[in-house]
Amino acid sequence: MELKDKLEILADAAKYDASCASSGAPKRSSEDKDGFGATTGMGICHSYTPDGRCVSLLKILLTNFCIYDCQYCINRRTSNVPRARFSVEEVVKLTHDFYVRNYIDGLFLSSGIIQSADYTMEQLVAVARQLREVHKFRGYIHLKTIPDADPLLIEEAGRWADRLSVNIELPTHDSVTRLAPEKNVHTIKLAMGSIRRKLDEKAEEPKAPSFAPAGQSTQMIVGADASDDHTILNTAETLYGSYKLKRVYYSAFSPIPQSPKSVPAAPPPLLREHRLYQADFLLRGYGFTAGELMPQSGNLALDVDPKLGWALANREHFPLDLNRADETMIARVPGIGIRNARRIVDLRRLRRIRWEDLSRLRCSMKKLAPFIVTADYKPVQGAASSHLLRRHLADAPEQMNLWPELQAA
Repeated sequence: MELKDKLEILADAAKYDASCASSGAPKRSSEDKDGFGATTGMGICHSYTPDGRCVSLLKILLTNFCIYDCQYCINRRTSNVPRARFSVEEVVKLTHDFYVRNYIDGLFLSSGIIQSADYTMEQLVAVARQLREVHKFRGYIHLKTIPDADPLLIEEAGRWADRLSVNIELPTHDSVTRLAPEKNVHTIKLAMGSIRRKLDEKAEEPKAPSFAPAGQSTQMIVGADASDDHTILNTAETLYGSYKLKRVYYSAFSPIPQSPKSVPAAPPPLLREHRLYQADFLLRGYGFTAGELMPQSGNLALDVDPKLGWALANREHFPLDLNRADETMIARVPGIGIRNARRIVDLRRLRRIRWEDLSRLRCSMKKLAPFIVTADYKPVQGAASSHLLRRHLADAPEQMNLWPELQAA
């Protein structure tokens, strides 16, 4: 098979993995040094997949052959899709050639499982090792880790890669057992734990060899099983706390032709994936807990973002006096972010906060209006019910499809 044909198949097969951002990588450059490439420590977003998605990196699979039969995966053993496989040298050549043509700034490499977990992991590590040692590649490398692989192989992967990721895929043990029978949640978590231990060792001993300086991440598929957002967010919270993940990524399940009956025939709303990302950001950056955002089972509301939903459900905290409240509570006001909360606290050391100050900070004035008090403003909607506020602040409804059956076909 021609290299171009392999690239078309294996780049398209990699599009279902969302965990490819490069944020957190250390700054490196080949300027005045041997080799080629550089990292900026920020996300790289100028490459596009065949379906139009913007991706950060050369995002490919080493192969889409796989001995596993995960029911939600297009590359499962029983799937009738075109198959291809790169050699280690072909991936190295593609990365080099794409970089020198300024197409990419790094590599995201995953793979189906071929022969065995150890063999597959050896191939992934060989790509990264050749790029670093032979070609002195100083750009970003993200390797997908095979959980069942020898821990020594995972340790070596961390020497060459900026970030490692172990995809848990589904939020509950029962779902993994039912839909991915060859996978083992315990093994996946052991791999995450071993990566965390190596990261902790590096943090305690800065002179130790480099190990995955951009940390580790994982991905969960949304809508492939019956798990609701309450379950997904609680699983994410546990993963953040137990394994110090940089990110949990969420990928809306995408039905494929001839899907098995064990998975849904229709995808979940893409807005559901978006709401999970918003809630995840609140977990990581705003001090919210999963129990606060989702105190009961069910899914996140689609008509309001999770922060606004929490504020509407906890009206006893509002309206909040911005001249007295602490920074953490100010950041919880809908329409005010962490940076502006900090600016408000800094500004009130000089004078009292007024309505026009919020406008100058470019806060979302419509959202925050019912929830704050300033020196010259008190909301007239303060006594309004949460139901009325929700109707006023909810996102505009989307136009429904005229023929939804055709859209799903």
